[in-house]
Amino acid sequence: MKRTILTMLTAGAFATIAFDTFGQALSPLFGYAKLAPVGLAGATLKSVFGASPSGAAYLLHTLTGLLFYVVGYYAIARPVQRAILPQLPWGVTATVYGAALWVFALYIMAHLVAGMPAFLGFTGITWVALWGHIVYALVAAAVLELRGEVMDLPARTRTVAA
Repeated sequence: MKRTILTMLTAGAFATIAFDTFGQALSPLFGYAKLAPVGLAGATLKSVFGASPSGAAYLLHTLTGLLFYVVGYYAIARPVQRAILPQLPWGVTATVYGAALWVFALYIMAHLVAGMPAFLGFTGITWVALWGHIVYALVAAAVLELRGEVMDLPARTRTVAA
């Protein structure tokens, strides 16, 4: 259990660094939009709680990347995929999970919670965010997979009537 928690935190740390490096450094360096995940976190906090105290948005972004998103892959995405399509490579699962994170961030959180345009109006930042979330998921999944941290759903026993 201790090894799993340490691996998950490591996966979340590397994935968050990859996400932020891609979205806030590499993307603008190559002439594309710059991600502002802390701004989205601040808008979400303000919408939900009426205020966003100094530092709270950065903390929310960090905790989301370090812990919450990686738990989603470890405890939901990968076990469900292994139960339904066990032969599917983990990279495909991670890519689909990254796209699901993008929908969660840009539709559910940005639009439904914070009141911004859906998918931020499908501007340049929308597509950088898509690739950023896929990069995040691939890095997190790679760390988990390389360390052998894969959660399996309990096997269901079937009884056959005689």
